[in-house]
Formats: sequence, C-alpha cells, structure tokens
Amino acid sequence: MAFPGQVLDNPVSGERFIFSQTAAGTGGELLAVEFVVAPDGHVPGGHVHPVQEERFEVVSGAMRFKKGRKTVLAGPGDTLIVPPGTYHRFANAGHGPAVIRVEVRPALKMEQLWETTVALAAEGRTFRSGLPRPLDLALFMREFEQEVQAPFAPGLVRAATAPLAWLAMQRGLTRRYQASPIQHPARAPKPAATRPGQGRASAARPTPARPSTPRKR
Repeated sequence: MAFPGQVLDNPVSGERFIFSQTAAGTGGELLAVEFVVAPDGHVPGGHVHPVQEERFEVVSGAMRFKKGRKTVLAGPGDTLIVPPGTYHRFANAGHGPAVIRVEVRPALKMEQLWETTVALAAEGRTFRSGLPRPLDLALFMREFEQEVQAPFAPGLVRAATAPLAWLAMQRGLTRRYQASPIQHPARAPKPAATRPGQGRASAARPTPARPSTPRKR
C-alpha cells in the first residue's frame, strides 16, 4: 500500500513517482503524486482511463501532451485536464528534468498500477518503451481494467489477449496480484447463494395451532 512521501523510480520510462495523497487518506476520492520526468522520460504508452479524471500541472520544465488528436506543449503553471475516456500520453519536451503534479479522481487502484509498472521494469519484464511484455501485459490489463484500457477497441483487445492471460496464469505470473491485500469494492466477492426464505425473519413461520376439543365428562 502506498503512503505519503513514498518514492518509486521506473528505470525504463524515466519516471519518478512521489506520493502526496493516497487513496487511504482521501477515502478513495483522490490520488495525488508528483512526477519527476527525466529529459528522455515518457509514459510507457498511450491509454485511456475509463472512469477517472486526470489533472496535470507543470511545475518546472517542458512537457508535451497528446490529448485526443491534439498535441499540447506545456510549461510551468500550465494545467491540462484529461476527462474519463480520453486518449492521452505525455513525454518530457525539454533538455532537463520536468516536474508535474498529477491528481487522479477517483483513486481506484492507480497506486497498485504504478507500483506494478515499476516492479515489472525493475525485473526486466518490459520492453524499452516501458510497456510490459505480452504475458505480463495481458494480466496487467485484466487486473487494472477499471483504471486503464487500450485506446482503441478495448473489448477486442481484451478478447485477443485472453489466451495470453491464461498462459500467464499457468506459469504462475498471477502471484504478484494475488499477494495484494487491497480489493476493489466493485470486485468484492458475491454473497453465498441462499435458498428462498433462508436467512430472513419471515422465513420462520409459526405453525398454526389446532383448536382444542373440550373433553366430555
């Protein structure tokens, strides 16, 4: 679980994550981090957040954002808001490090997503772009489907990568996700099925009493 002040370094993409506010401290409403992006640093790939809004504020340096079909060059003081469902990506556009403040609403499991990308990069399980290799990517997209999706035809991508996810499961690559103690409310286990009337107060009906017959004397 992430905590304020925690620092993560992605050795492949050139991103440093410094957590300011976490899901635990905001009731899941907000995740705030500071990105330090190396001169050749970039987000591993263009993507979409299905239900989250992402806000970027450039503190120092120069950044290049791709938002939908538009390319935006941003400097200190500039802010870019990416609504849910909008394709985007970003990269450092200058010769020195850039610093940007990022806010994600709601937080969902973005902390775990960033922790996973850094871990995969450190283990050599990504391409030079920073994207996970096919088996890991298939599991990654399935685990974080509420946080990130492919920019085009996400349903088709999900179906196409299903065999890879199955193969990854057979090779035991799901352990990193099973070890996470955090469970998203939308994926909470369903209550066990009950028979009609079971567990309800009305299910216990009193047995009707038969009228008593007076004895003859």
